[in-house]
Amino acid sequence: MELFILSFGALFSIMNPLGTVPVFVGLTQENSRKEKGLIAFWTSLNVFVILLISFFFGKYLLVFFGISINSLKIAGGLIIASSGFALLTGKFAEHKGMKRKKVEDDIKKRSEITLTPLAIPMLAGPGTISLLITYNQTYTDALEIFIFLGSMLTTTVLIYIILKSAFLIVKKLGASGINALSRIIGFVVISIGVEYVVSAVINLIQINFNS
Repeated sequence: MELFILSFGALFSIMNPLGTVPVFVGLTQENSRKEKGLIAFWTSLNVFVILLISFFFGKYLLVFFGISINSLKIAGGLIIASSGFALLTGKFAEHKGMKRKKVEDDIKKRSEITLTPLAIPMLAGPGTISLLITYNQTYTDALEIFIFLGSMLTTTVLIYIILKSAFLIVKKLGASGINALSRIIGFVVISIGVEYVVSAVINLIQINFNS
């Protein structure tokens, strides 16, 4: 249970579906209620597939590029921490490369938004992918892998619920309420990023000391 809470909390905080709510509302305001539900569903499904690919096959990228797990932890930690700072400063969308005008102009040219920009990079960005690769290299027991699958599935279901309820959330919380929650989550995300950097540095020091 402790590992589930740890992995779920980290995934949910870094992906921050609440931060995606304003973008989702802006892109789907002209769609019908049924279409909004379908967009929320396919976005969540795309996210789950990306999480699975990152978790099970991301390690091969490390082998191909010759990247050590400690290097990945430091790089991923920095990316995660920068995402947290973006949440704290209210610039999460800009940090993800999502300028509102650019998105709205681009969306007029294509009907499919469930993969990009919603799934990538708004939800499953570089920080999420690097986190899952790190988890795959750190936790290799069958039970641990099963727990991570459960946390990924739970996070995906919550993403679907949040996106499906996006218009209600905006109505109830308003922009200020969403920003306040995002900034609280941002502090947690920064802490996660710092923790990854610190643990990797400690590991490198121990390796050098023992050698």
